[in-house]
Amino acid sequence: MASISYILRAWILLFLHGCITGYPKQTRSVSEDTRNCMINPPYLPPTAIVTGERLKALREHMRTHDLSAYIVPTTDAHLSEYIAERDKRLTWMSGFSGSSGTGVITLQKAVLFTDSRYWIQAERQMDCNWELQKSAWVTSIGQWLLNEVPAGETVGLDPFLFSVDTWDSYHQILEGANRTLNMPEVNLVDLVWGSERLPPPTNTIYRLTDDFIGSTWQEKVAHARSQMEQNNKEPTAILLSGLEETAWLFNLRGDDIPYTPVFYAYTLLTKTDISLFVNRSRLSTEALQMLTAGCPGSLCVKVEDYGQIGDSVRKYAHQDGVMIWIGTEYTTLGLYKEIPQENLLEDDFSPVMLSKAVKNSKEQKMMEAAHIRDAVALIQYLVWLEKNVPKNSVDEVSGAHYLDTLRREELYCQGPSFETISASGLNAALAHYSPSNLTAQKLSPNEIYLLDSGGQYFDGTTDITRTIHWGEPTAFQKEAYTRVLMGNIDLSKLVFPPRTSGRMVEAFARRPLWEAGLNYGHGTGHGIGNFLSVHEWPVGFQSNNVPLDKGMFTSIEPGYYHDGEFGIRIEDVALVVQAKTKYPVNEEPYLTFKVVSLVPYARNLIDQSLLSQDQIQYINKYYETIRQVIGPELQTRRLEEEYRWLEKNTEPFSHASLLAASLGTLAVTTLASTLLPEV
Repeated sequence: MASISYILRAWILLFLHGCITGYPKQTRSVSEDTRNCMINPPYLPPTAIVTGERLKALREHMRTHDLSAYIVPTTDAHLSEYIAERDKRLTWMSGFSGSSGTGVITLQKAVLFTDSRYWIQAERQMDCNWELQKSAWVTSIGQWLLNEVPAGETVGLDPFLFSVDTWDSYHQILEGANRTLNMPEVNLVDLVWGSERLPPPTNTIYRLTDDFIGSTWQEKVAHARSQMEQNNKEPTAILLSGLEETAWLFNLRGDDIPYTPVFYAYTLLTKTDISLFVNRSRLSTEALQMLTAGCPGSLCVKVEDYGQIGDSVRKYAHQDGVMIWIGTEYTTLGLYKEIPQENLLEDDFSPVMLSKAVKNSKEQKMMEAAHIRDAVALIQYLVWLEKNVPKNSVDEVSGAHYLDTLRREELYCQGPSFETISASGLNAALAHYSPSNLTAQKLSPNEIYLLDSGGQYFDGTTDITRTIHWGEPTAFQKEAYTRVLMGNIDLSKLVFPPRTSGRMVEAFARRPLWEAGLNYGHGTGHGIGNFLSVHEWPVGFQSNNVPLDKGMFTSIEPGYYHDGEFGIRIEDVALVVQAKTKYPVNEEPYLTFKVVSLVPYARNLIDQSLLSQDQIQYINKYYETIRQVIGPELQTRRLEEEYRWLEKNTEPFSHASLLAASLGTLAVTTLASTLLPEV
C-alpha cells in the first residue's frame, strides 16, 4: 500500500509539473511531402525533379573524358553564396535548390552532400536517382569517393567553380590514395544543359549616387594602394574575384544575381593601373563616364572584356618583379593556376574585402536609417497578420508576398535581400525553408510562425527574424522561445576586448539552450553589407571569420527547431561599437553591440520566470529605444493602428511580474506537497 501511495504521489507531482512546464510533443514521422524510395514504385512528392535522363547524358560525357566521378558544387565562377539561375548547375542536375551542398556523380551513383539545414528540403526535391549524405565536409566527400572510385581512376571537376583551399583538400585526400583529379576544359553539366541554360545577363550596371556611398571610388582605390605599400611582401597588384568586392570598390551595382545587387566582373588593381573586366556595353553612360574621367592616369579605369580575365592575369603575372595579392576564399583554382607561385601573395581575404567589412560613420548612419524604414514595413505586416490569420485567409506564400509589397513601398527599397522564409508549424522546423505554392500552409493561430526576411535599400541591407504565436503556446514552446531570446540578449549585450574572434563569444548565444539540453544546427550570425550581400564575409561567428572590429555589422540569430512540429529563431542586426566600461581601459577600448533592428519580440512567447533581472532591463531599454525611434515615424505617417500596436507590444516588463511568476511556480509545488502526505 505504501508503494502505491508513493507511485500515486510521484505521478501527481509529475502531472502538476507538466502543467507548469509543459511537455514537448512527440516528433511526427516523415511528412508526406518527402520522397519514399523504400516502396515500389517509389513515392515522389510534386516538388521532386526527375533526373534520370540528365544523369544518363552526364555519364556519357564522363566516359568521353575518362572520368569515374564528377563533382558539382553550388556556386559560380566568383564563389558566390547566392547565384544566378544560369549558374545553378547542381539544382538543374538534382532538383535540390539549397544554397549549400555538393553533388558527386559516379557511373553508378548520384549523391548529394549537405548539412542539417537542408536535409528535409533535399528529401522533398530529389528523386530516387539521388542519395542523401548528411554531411557537408570535404573530408566526408573525399572518403566517400575513395570508397566508390577504384584506385587508378579519375575524378573530374571544373576549376572555375572551386576555391584554392577546397581543391587542395580534395587533392590531398585523393592523390595520396592513387586517385587522380582532372579538370576538363568544359563544364560537363553545361554540355548536358545545352541551349536550355539561360544566356549571360545583359542588364545595365549603374552607379550609386553620392547620397548612398560612404567614400568615393577614388578614395577606396587610394586606400587599397596604400595597403599594398604597407605590406612588407611588396605586392604590386590586387586581384578581386568576389562580386561584392568590385561592386563596393567602384560604387557600382547591378542585378545579375537575385536579391544581391552585384554584377559579373573582376578587377586587377596595380600601383599604376586599374582594369575592370566587365562587358562594356552593360555600363550605364554615367557609370562609364565616372570610371574614365581620370584617363589617362593612375585613376583611369580600363574596361576590358569579362572573358579576358584569364589571359590578362597570365600576361601580367609572368612579368618580372610582380606580386599579385589574392584572397583565397574568393579566388577560383582556374585563376589561381595562372599565377606563378613566386609571384603570388595569399591571404584568406583580400584587403578590399576587409576594408568593405568596416563601415564608416556615413555608412553606419545609412544602415540605421534603412532599418528604421524596414521596421515600419515589418510592423505593418505584423498588425495585418494579427487581424487576418484568425480569418484563415493567409498562407505562407501570400503572407510573404504581402510583406514584399509593404517593403517595396518604403523609400529607396529595391526589393527583398533574400527569399523570404515564411514558415508555419512543422515547416518552421526547417531552418532554411522557403515557401512555394506546392508546400505552403495556412497560417494558424494555434501554430508558431517563423518569419525571416530582409530588404535591399539604396542606403543599406536588412535581415530580421521574428517568431510569432497568435494563440496559446505550450509551456515548452514558451521555454524554448525564451531561451532563444536569452541567448540573443546575452550575446547582444556582451562586452569584449578588441580583436576578439566571433567564434570565441558565440557560445553566449547557445548557453541558455545548452543548459536545458537544447541547441541549433546553424551559425549564430553573419556580416551584412551596405546595399550588398545579406551574408557578407568575412564578418560573423564562425571559425573562419575575422576578429570583430568597430564599424562591422553582424546578425545575431540563435534558434531552436523541434523536428516535425515547430521552429524558433530570433535575429537582429547589430553594429560593433565602443563599450562603456566601469574601469578605464589602458589600451584600446573594449567593444560591444548596438542592435539596429527595431521590432518587438513576441510577448506571449516569453516566460518571464526564466529571465534574469539584467535580461529584463535589457528588453525594457530596447523597447524604450523602439518607442523613441519607431513611434514618431509611425505617427508622422498617420499609422495610428500600428502605433497603438507598438505601444502595447513595447510595454516594459515589470520586476513585480517576474516575482509573481516565480512565486506562482513555488505555490503550485508547495500545494502539491501539502495535499500529498509524506510516505
